[in-house]
Amino acid sequence: MNDRANWLVALQFLLLGALVVLPFTVPGDALWGGQQTTVLAVLLMITGLVLSGAGVAALGRDLVPWVAPREGATLRTTGVYRLTRNPIYVGLLVAAAGWTIWFARIDLIVAWVALVVVLAVKARVEQHRLIDAFGDEYVEYADRTPLMLWARGIR
Repeated sequence: MNDRANWLVALQFLLLGALVVLPFTVPGDALWGGQQTTVLAVLLMITGLVLSGAGVAALGRDLVPWVAPREGATLRTTGVYRLTRNPIYVGLLVAAAGWTIWFARIDLIVAWVALVVVLAVKARVEQHRLIDAFGDEYVEYADRTPLMLWARGIR
């Protein structure tokens, strides 16, 4: 918990909070709209929440917000973790993209792009903490599974 990289956790939650709060507290005009946009947005939000939820369920009691895994945790490589090493992050980004599309505001687009950057950086930092915790087992897993939706291996 004393890892200096944990500031990324605070930034992540700040950006998620901004995405949720901004549409209801700061006036702004939608850049687009329509029924197809709403359907797309809702589908993305549902898909993202299901993906994140599956990641959370798979981790169970080993879930922590910090960049380092919980002491004594086991490495998950099956189920949703077979598709991506960070299903929770991917799910959050997909759901947040749906939210951003639904409200169609420039401030939300900026917050979403910032969230993409923060979660990508956090995932890269975390992979090194996971190597420290799981060694070659994680390296082998990383060689066959994308970090998010891209980037197999360690970088």
